[in-house]
Amino acid sequence: MSLVTEFNDYRQRMNEKIMAADNKVIKRFFNLDTNTYQEGALSVKTKEIVGLACSMVLRCDDCIKYHLGKCYEEKLTDEEVYEVFAIANLIGGSIVIPHFRRAVEYWEALKEESATPAPVHAEHQA
Repeated sequence: MSLVTEFNDYRQRMNEKIMAADNKVIKRFFNLDTNTYQEGALSVKTKEIVGLACSMVLRCDDCIKYHLGKCYEEKLTDEEVYEVFAIANLIGGSIVIPHFRRAVEYWEALKEESATPAPVHAEHQA
């Protein structure tokens, strides 16, 4: 199974399990997250760029993968993604480098699978 497919399948399966618990606070939190990344004063592309940079600085590999997937859907170029990587490394310092390596690996996997459409998820739920 590919890196991208494995991540998306696991994320979808666990989000379904979490939502099935029917916890009002968790559902509201996930909804807040979903609504934050919708088009608004900032474009979806801009919001995903910010989400990616923040995720890298916070060193959340799952969040990095999620936002890279969304950045890919928003058609970011390699040059744009590497500028985001540069900003995240500058802000976060050298501790971000291992996450940067994994981010590059995942970005390459997304591009390799470009012939296969990315799965569409109704809710953000990073």
